[in-house]
Amino acid sequence: MRTWWPLAASWLLMTTELPLMSAVIARLVMPEINLAAWGVIFAVSTIVQSPSTMLLAASTALCKDWAAYVKLGCFMAGITVLLTAVHLLIAFTPLYDVVIGRLIGAPPEILDPARLGLQIMTPWTFGTAYRRFQQGVLIRFDHSQAVVWGSALRLGIDSLVLAGGYLLGSIPGVVVATTAIIAGVLSEAGYAGFIVRPICRQQLKQASPVEPALTLGAFLNFYLPLAITMLLTLLVQPLVSAALSRMPGALESLAVWPVLFGLLLMWQSAGISYNEAVIALLDQPRAGRRLGRFTMTLAVIVTGLLLVMMVTPLARLWFSRVAALSPALAALAQHGLWFGLLLPGLRIWQSWYQGLIVYSRRTRGITESVLVFLASAAAILGAGVWWGRIPGLDIGILALVGGVLAQTLWLRHHAQPVLRAVHNRDAEAGSLQPARAASEAQT
Repeated sequence: MRTWWPLAASWLLMTTELPLMSAVIARLVMPEINLAAWGVIFAVSTIVQSPSTMLLAASTALCKDWAAYVKLGCFMAGITVLLTAVHLLIAFTPLYDVVIGRLIGAPPEILDPARLGLQIMTPWTFGTAYRRFQQGVLIRFDHSQAVVWGSALRLGIDSLVLAGGYLLGSIPGVVVATTAIIAGVLSEAGYAGFIVRPICRQQLKQASPVEPALTLGAFLNFYLPLAITMLLTLLVQPLVSAALSRMPGALESLAVWPVLFGLLLMWQSAGISYNEAVIALLDQPRAGRRLGRFTMTLAVIVTGLLLVMMVTPLARLWFSRVAALSPALAALAQHGLWFGLLLPGLRIWQSWYQGLIVYSRRTRGITESVLVFLASAAAILGAGVWWGRIPGLDIGILALVGGVLAQTLWLRHHAQPVLRAVHNRDAEAGSLQPARAASEAQT
């Protein structure tokens, strides 16, 4: 609990961003157009920076000494420059029309506001890569509570910028939202860089060198499957946007999608954060059984709480009052929420299995699982577009849940040998304790 809850609180604060952005955009001029544009902006920006996202898992697992920290820092700088260049090409060149206009097929009325928002989002990759790299060190050396304070700072900066844009009332919603999210992520990155300095000086530099030393080849074998995994996972976002643009009620579905997806992402924060906790704790005695029980308990609690929200007026109040959707859009979102009931619990199980696989450092199964996820989601989206009778929002959520379910089952298959090895290790350690006690007594 001590390791996990700060990470969960941090992810909860971070995922509060999306509903907060959507709530402000919905209260400014031309809400439907700006909400739809914001959904496309966030999807594309997240895709571009996705290879840097797994720096958190890599840093948590590998930054055990100063040499590894320096090597990962150089890699972080290189990948940041490369991905920022890709973002600039999409946002500031004719490639934008190809990606957003043709591939995603966004409605013509959102092309101009989405372009401006995407340009403002340019520093997103740097802020994400740098903070996640430093946060991995914080988690590795048992300072995960500092991650919460960084997320709280980020949300506070977000709120100040959003409040200013709301009070002015004349700035387009996508400009307000993208400016707020960039100000927040850069503030959090600066905080992480500041707070990690004494840890590097007092703990990381003093740590005994790990043998064998981390090499570039070993790092790439560990990291590339994770990076490809995240890239393929996030491909579902523009894939959903492209599918929604081609199904009934395209503009309405695109407007509601960021609101509904943001709420479901908040509910998934407990599961998303669990991955790093599993990686950090599997070395502990009896970790396999205890973490397994914790996984089941957490999944049941989170699913039950979401069900309570659905069957009470809380869901209607959220979409109509907090998110400020019109009655028609709020009803569409409330209906779509039912399709996402299983998503938070599945995400917890997925993080448990993925953490086991990352712990074994044989991460190929994770990449395979994402291909399963992407294929399953694409099949459901393709069927929805072909049939053309069901609102795109429902098909989008159904595709997301179906893909996550297929991916979780695939991860479970690959995690079972690792879990058995952990159980055997714990059993051997337990059998040695009586022998040690008897030897000490004789001595």
